This record gives sequence, structure tokens and C-alpha cells, in this order.
Amino acid sequence: MKQGYWMLVLHAHLPFVKHPDYDYFLEENWLFEAITETYLPILLNLKKLEAENVHFRLTSSVTPPLAEMLADYHLRDKYIKYLDRSIELDGKELWRTKDDPNFKPVVEMYRDRLNTLKGFLINDLDGSVLNGYKYFQDKGYLEIITCGATHGYLPFMTNEKAVRAQLEVAAQTHEKHFGRRPLGIWLPECAYYAGLEYKLEEAGIKYFFVDTHGILYSKPRPRYGTYAPVYAKNGTAAFGRDYFSSKQVWSSKEGYPGDLYYRDFYRDIGYDLDYEYIKPYICPDGTRVFTGLKYHRITGDSEYKEVYQPDIAYSKTIDHAKHFVQGREAQINEVGDIIDRKPLIISPYDSELYGHWWFEGPDFLMNVFREMDKSDTVKAVTALEYLGEFPTNQVVDVNPSSWGDEGYYKVWLNTGNDWIYRHLHFMADNMTMLAGKYKDGTDSLKTRCLNQLARELLLCQASDWAFLITTGTATEYSTERTREHIYNFMKLYGMLEDSRIDIGYLEWLENKNSTFQGIDYRIYA
Repeated sequence: MKQGYWMLVLHAHLPFVKHPDYDYFLEENWLFEAITETYLPILLNLKKLEAENVHFRLTSSVTPPLAEMLADYHLRDKYIKYLDRSIELDGKELWRTKDDPNFKPVVEMYRDRLNTLKGFLINDLDGSVLNGYKYFQDKGYLEIITCGATHGYLPFMTNEKAVRAQLEVAAQTHEKHFGRRPLGIWLPECAYYAGLEYKLEEAGIKYFFVDTHGILYSKPRPRYGTYAPVYAKNGTAAFGRDYFSSKQVWSSKEGYPGDLYYRDFYRDIGYDLDYEYIKPYICPDGTRVFTGLKYHRITGDSEYKEVYQPDIAYSKTIDHAKHFVQGREAQINEVGDIIDRKPLIISPYDSELYGHWWFEGPDFLMNVFREMDKSDTVKAVTALEYLGEFPTNQVVDVNPSSWGDEGYYKVWLNTGNDWIYRHLHFMADNMTMLAGKYKDGTDSLKTRCLNQLARELLLCQASDWAFLITTGTATEYSTERTREHIYNFMKLYGMLEDSRIDIGYLEWLENKNSTFQGIDYRIYA
């Protein structure tokens, strides 16, 4: 029997969305759904593992925009209202289905689940999801890494100071929320370009992650493939995604989430039930949306869906966890004889896959750790633990790449979104010019204006907008957000240069786009 390691890496990210002028704003639900379906369930399951004395280790980014939203009291208050509204709707559903033996168990499952999550958030986490991440970080179970300040697509930033600002603001924000500078980073969209490692080094980053071909196509070709990290020439470590473990989860044809007994994502009572009944729980304008209460299982490819059975679905997570761990053991036994160290299998995923898209995902992960705790072959590990045991690694030129469709950059630069970048380049160049011009400035109002200019640039650089335009998922909102930040930047720029700052407008922007409160525009100087 050989021995090796498995590294779970989750990417917890959402773009910064805050609309204080509205009691309800659809895109804020991206955050609320992720808290309810992904972040809280994962943290709650980690508590169960801790109580059972199961060995577990995981790495997770909590990106700066997500951390800022999770810490924002306005959004935290809105989330509690969102959660209470879900609990209220489920209460009505309990009454509606009280005589229906098919649907009643599912509705009761949601009742127990929602109330448990609310109690966990308020009583165990003191109302803050970030407290859960910090708890497991401080216990040594969780290695929290950062990302770009706003998930900006680094290969397209022609202004090197813009790259530096994305990384340094990210590191500062991470330290604010987690009490320490980050040592690792999930590159935005896993997008690497040659020389980026030197910017990472400036920010204190020791390691980063890339997709499989980012390692396999390196020069010289890595001796151990993706079964060990490599070093860039400055000593920054790069870890590559394992193809096989990723396929078992991501593949639409072979992946576990497609099991016919798992919950169907798209079938939701927000669309299924009578309009007048469901109206208080959808958009105020009457647009039907997901409520989170979904009563059917995948069943098959047809429109017909059978009723979801939570107990059977949970048993499936146990079976799939055993199969997953057996797969990792087989990989380790296969390569253990041909490399001179313990093989490392790296499995990076979007956090929202677990819970939001794949409802049973958090239970699957919990059962993976339970099964792995029994294994004599494979053990969960973090990047720093592995580098501590194997500090000597091959030096290569990492291959430019991303984890987008076809592996490179086209998702974020194509005929649908290419109009964005001339504005981003103009804004970045002018931000660096202004930072140099006013680097010794002492006028407090101009300082506030310059800091807000920096925020607007960072928010406009978020790779989410170009991605969503390409996928057509939220094209209108993404386009408007991009245009909004361009407009805000240009208006502030004009007011600053004319020495006629509209205080009311500035205050409104400071409240709405309130991220990175401690930012100093001189970071662009």
C-alpha cells in the first residue's frame, strides 16, 4: 500500500452587489442563496466532523468582495429578512401539504434545515458567516486564501500598477477580516500569465493554483505531472488541478451531482405554485424567481420529475463518498511507485457547486472526510502542510492558462465583451496618473474622492461582468454594472479635476459602493 495526500480547494466568490436604495434587489439573492445553500451548510458539517474527531483539512478562498459583503451590516440584516421569509413560506407549505404523504416529508426537511441554519448563524457564529471561517482557520483545519481584490482578470491588465493594486488591496482586506496576511491565492478564473509570480511575491503570496494544462504544458515538462507542485523561477509554488477527481464531480454525464435521486435544481415552487399564493415570496414586480424550496429529484432527462426523497439522497452521498475515496486510493497506488514522494491529488471547485448547484454536495464532502479518515492510503492536507513536508520541487515556466472554456482567455475577451477593456485601460492609466499627481495631497475631500475613484475602478474590473455577458446568464445586469462604474469614475474624475466635488453624490457612492473602507488611492502611485 502506498500513501499520498488529497487537497480539497474551494473557491468561495461572488461579485460585490449592494443596493441600499432598495428593500429587495434580485441580484443580492446571489449572496443570500449562497449563504443558505453553501456556506452555512459546509461550516455546519465541519462542526460535525470536529465533534466526531474526524481528521479533515481543506483550503478555501474567501474572496475580498465576498468577505466585504459577509461583513456588511446592511446585507447581513437583509439576509436575516430573506431567511425569515423562507421560513415563513415553508410554514405555509407545511399547512398546504399536511395531508399529502408525498410532499410533506420534503417540506418538513426544509423546516428543520432552515431553522437549524438560522440557529447556527445566530447562536454559534454570532450572526457572521466569517466567524465560522475564522474559527476553523484558527483551529488549523482550514487554510483561507485570497483572490484578486475584485476578481479582476489579471492577464488583461496592461497597467502593472493595476495588477499590484488588485493583489495588495486583496491582501490588506484579507488581513482585516482574518487577522493575517494570505500566503496563498486562487488566481481570478485561475488565469495565469508569464511573470505574474513576481507580482504575487510582492504581495507576500507563496503559492497559487492553475488548471491542469497550466502545469502539464510548463517548460520543462514537470516530472510528476500534477501529482506535486512546481516552483516558478522566483520560488512561488504552483499547484495544478487533478483531472480525474475533478471529472467525477464536474462532468455532466459522469459526475455524482447528476444522480437521478439527487434534488433537481431547476424545479422550484416559485415557478410551480399558483401565482397569487406565491406572489409575496417572489420579486415585488411579480417576476417569478427561485424560492429555494424544491420538491423534486432529477429523475431523468424528461420534464417529468418524481418527488425528492431526502433519506435516499443522503444515502447516495455516502456511496459516492466511498467511491470518490476509492478512486483517490487507486490513483495513489498507481503512481506511488514512479515518483519519489507522496503523490498529491488537488481537487479545486467553486464552493457554490456544493449546496447551491448540488444540494447534497456539503453532505458528500462531509462523508468524503469520514471515509478518508478510515483510509491507510490517502489523507487530507493543505498546501502549506505539503510544502512543509516536501520543500524541494522542480522549477519550471508555468504555462499561461485559465480554467475557462478551452482553457485560455477567450471567455473574458470576445466580440460580446471586448468593448469593456478600452474603458478599463483608460481608467487604470488615469488612476495611476491621479495617484501620482495627488500622492502628497492633504485635502480630506479630495482624498475621499480619490479613494472612491479607486473603488469604482476595482469594481469595474471584476471578471464576473465579462463572464456573465459571455454566458448570457445576467447580461443586462452585468452590462449595466460595468457602465455604472465607468460613469461613476468619469464623473468623479471630472469633479476632482474641476475642483468642484459634489459632496452629496460622493456620499451616495461611498454608501452604495462601500467596499474596501480602508483603501488608500496611493496604492496606484
